[in-house]
Amino acid sequence: MPEDRRIAVDVRDAVKRYGDFTALKTISLSIMDNEFFTLLGPSGCGKTTLLRMIAGFEDVTEGAIFLFDEEIEDLPPNQRPVNTVFQNYALFPHMTILENVGFGLEMRGKSKSEARKSAGEMLELVQLSQFAARKPSQLSGGQQQRVALARALAPQPKVLLLDEPLSALDLKLRKAMQLELKHLQRETGITFIFVTHDQEEALTMSDRIAVMSSGELQQLGEAREIYESPRNMFVADFIGETNLLEVSVDAIKEGRAVCHLGGGHELTCNEVPGVDVGAKVHMSVRPERLFISDQKTESESLKGEVKENVFAGTDITTIVDLADGPKFTIRTSNSDRGNKRIFEPGNEVFVNMEQGAARLLVD
Repeated sequence: MPEDRRIAVDVRDAVKRYGDFTALKTISLSIMDNEFFTLLGPSGCGKTTLLRMIAGFEDVTEGAIFLFDEEIEDLPPNQRPVNTVFQNYALFPHMTILENVGFGLEMRGKSKSEARKSAGEMLELVQLSQFAARKPSQLSGGQQQRVALARALAPQPKVLLLDEPLSALDLKLRKAMQLELKHLQRETGITFIFVTHDQEEALTMSDRIAVMSSGELQQLGEAREIYESPRNMFVADFIGETNLLEVSVDAIKEGRAVCHLGGGHELTCNEVPGVDVGAKVHMSVRPERLFISDQKTESESLKGEVKENVFAGTDITTIVDLADGPKFTIRTSNSDRGNKRIFEPGNEVFVNMEQGAARLLVD
């Protein structure tokens, strides 16, 4: 992240309480100008509450929120230079698509002709110009979502807030809209703050991700960092698929931790500050960082037996049960079938892993 970029939204020690219930527990984070930033977490983690606080729909109990260096706590929602796209598109059914997009501009004092011109430009941006005269009911769900985006972008807000806007779409359309949203963000240069519970969606679109749980910020970083180097067990387990193993740290040598998995099996991984010899912690190993062979390799090798193969189109998932130890899930790209042998249930194999694949976690 370049150091000379402005901070668009600065959340400083923000707390939100509803009576005795604390929905957000002292959240601090900075979102940069022209960034696609995602708040990610399970239902009830506080991500939508934080978004609504930025929008002005919820008050801040403690702390402060700044928008481009201006504290916005006392500004009502309609005076904040932000717009929100919700799960339900909230389009006016009696208006045409062009009228829907231009309505907010007229409410802000633009003339009818100016509003129509700007609305037309926004519809062109989202590739819906040919549907300008139609009513919302005549469009598909994906097209309606693009109209909602055009309407929110038309006033050129400094920040666009998106509250799980793709959740009502089917899988194929949702994936297409993910790429379209990222393209729109780059085209407009507007800061996007996106709320989702879908990990793959967050990884696909985001410059940075804030992972939240139970009202707390668990980890903040770029998508690759969050996936490859999870800070704790919650992040490792929530983001993507992983082999989450209980281990005991037997030794630490030259910055490497030797960990016992049970059944006489050992793995080494990078030492983690705060984890000492004798500690019982967890380790994360991504399934795609593992491969199976009928012999040991120079890297980490663990002996086991194939229990199951699951074909999933692009991938084949193999379950291997270590002797007197844990199970491992290994994922192999379907395109690798010609290069890698597919072992059948009952075959004795060695589970091998890429260097640096095992990540020790601070629980």
